[in-house]
Amino acid sequence: MPNTKSAKKALRKSLRRRQRNLMFKNWARKVIKRIKKAESVEEAQRLLPIAYKALDKMAIRNIIHKNKAARLKSKLARLVNEMAAKG
Repeated sequence: MPNTKSAKKALRKSLRRRQRNLMFKNWARKVIKRIKKAESVEEAQRLLPIAYKALDKMAIRNIIHKNKAARLKSKLARLVNEMAAKG
């Protein structure tokens, strides 16, 4: 347990930030899973901008690195394009 007043405040801040970070991570993870399990190309294409938004917000807030967000977005786009090519 923290002893000083500033350490107590730092603990409160870190707990709040952890909750917020987990919320964003879960949001992105759920959307990505829905894209991978999409039964139609239209559904995957509809979910793609939502996934982009989640990843961009995470990168802006330094939850993940901007290059990781770009890499994940590229991977998702490639997946959706392959789904469209298959038919």
